[in-house]
Amino acid sequence: MTTPLKNIRNFSIVAHIDHGKSTLADRLIQMTGGLDTREMKAQVLDSMDIERERGITIKAQTVRLEYKAADGEHYVLNLIDTPGHVDFAYEVNRSLAACEGSLLVVDAAQGVEAQTLANVYQAIEVDHEIVTVINKIDLPAAEPERIRAQVEEVIGLDASNAVMISAKTGLGMEEVLEAIVTQLPPPKGDIDAPLKAMLVDSWYDAYLGVVVLVRVIDGKIKKGQKVRMMATGAAYELDRVGVFTPKLVQTGEMGPGEIGFITASIKEVADTNVGDTITDDRNPCAEALTGFRPAQPVVFCGLFPVDANDFEDLRAAMGRLRLNDASFSFEMETSAALGFGFRCGFLGLLHLEIIQERLSREFDLDLIATAPSVVYEMLMTDGSTLSLHNPADMPDVVKIEEIREPWIKATILTPDDHLGAILKLCQDRRGIQRNLTYVGNRAMLEYDLPLNEVVFDFYDRLKSISKGYASFDYALDDYRAGDLVKLSVLVNAEPVDALSMLVHRSVAESRGRVMCEKLKDLIPQHLFKIPIQAAIGGRVVARETISALRKDVTAKCYGGDATRKRKLLEKQKAGKKKMRQFGKVEIPQEAFIKALKMGE
Repeated sequence: MTTPLKNIRNFSIVAHIDHGKSTLADRLIQMTGGLDTREMKAQVLDSMDIERERGITIKAQTVRLEYKAADGEHYVLNLIDTPGHVDFAYEVNRSLAACEGSLLVVDAAQGVEAQTLANVYQAIEVDHEIVTVINKIDLPAAEPERIRAQVEEVIGLDASNAVMISAKTGLGMEEVLEAIVTQLPPPKGDIDAPLKAMLVDSWYDAYLGVVVLVRVIDGKIKKGQKVRMMATGAAYELDRVGVFTPKLVQTGEMGPGEIGFITASIKEVADTNVGDTITDDRNPCAEALTGFRPAQPVVFCGLFPVDANDFEDLRAAMGRLRLNDASFSFEMETSAALGFGFRCGFLGLLHLEIIQERLSREFDLDLIATAPSVVYEMLMTDGSTLSLHNPADMPDVVKIEEIREPWIKATILTPDDHLGAILKLCQDRRGIQRNLTYVGNRAMLEYDLPLNEVVFDFYDRLKSISKGYASFDYALDDYRAGDLVKLSVLVNAEPVDALSMLVHRSVAESRGRVMCEKLKDLIPQHLFKIPIQAAIGGRVVARETISALRKDVTAKCYGGDATRKRKLLEKQKAGKKKMRQFGKVEIPQEAFIKALKMGE
């Protein structure tokens, strides 16, 4: 039994991090009887341990709610809870494509933040109807009226009928449900047309194989039907068709406007392209849907097992993570210092941190990560273009015409008191100021920044100098030519590939000096002197020396001629010289880990 179109509402919740999206979703599930009281827990839709611990949403989750409105009609509400963090913006992008409306949640104390803007603009781009919800009005610091004016001023949305709620206490939740039913539009679709459904997301389940989240646009999707993926051309017979209430419930069929899941004994998530169009195998629809922008990895880093015997386990673990996270990519690489490992691509630093944490937690692996780097474009003298993911693979400088680096457009919102420090931070990171406007007592900065300056520790620095009040959002802009050089680190005249990086010429010397000073404290003394150098090409820009451990060879000489002592010392010196020629410097693993933490 498919629900009539006029009684369906598909909506997502967009907000800045920590403004209460997941708590609002909890209340909606509770009020519509999706789960009974004993099954409820905080953040029902955040199913991963890491999501629950950090209090962030990483994967967009879906739930279907049944609601009886004040007008006596029965409605089906499909809610998609989306992440608020900039690294997972592509999750937001595809969730919004499956809906017709959004609830914009704004914190009554914090007001509009950078991510609020970014996510709302994404919703406006896909023609969403937007209902403003002002949350946390029970807080002592709440100023709902000021925030309502701020929403109108900053975003330009009419907030006169904004719903005032406290998702934690459940205050005002009835009004939210009524606003969803009355203010958001029903989906459009034709039940008699050939099947056309959008593949919104997919993940791997140990029992069911690949579970695919779909939004039906036209036609019907039924159990036992043979469907085809238009991008890959693969055909499958459906085993199950159903919805999440958050529990999996099999319904057997879905009509236009509905959001639910299908399983069809698909082996790998890689076979299901997010944004693909699913249609009937015998009676396909005329044209595919436009789909989404694929997620582009922005930050690259090498991951190596601490114990070389764990390499195969690491390969298997990465394969399993890739099953559930199509935005994470990896390829094999080897390093003289660290052995075998993988070069991995991530959407940002939080994504990198989450993947690392999942590898160590879910698969019990000890890993070393090399310094994060971004993708550079090399314009060669013969006219070809190369993409460089790893600074260690940089071709000979003579063959390079110019090096281009990715730049981003950053939006920073900050209270007025911290403006000076933030401007200085952006200037230090080679930023170009584009705009500075005021919204009440908060400044909104727009900057162009090189991505490799942001990747290291920009976000942490921004949070610390603004006492946590500044918010930051960015979008990739374009590639621009820059004066970049490769900084190599040499230990006892041997280059250490895991520590090499591409930096701007203006900061190369200071970065090299910091690296050498750090390694001097981290590498233990050997029986011979060890020089540590940072070099750009053949020019050494910084050097530190670790002195040798010495045995007192003159202890047995007491009295007598000084030449006896000198002879023994000369002999020791010759031995040390020989040792240094053939000696191998053992760099302990901890030294790598600490040296790669650039932020301190």
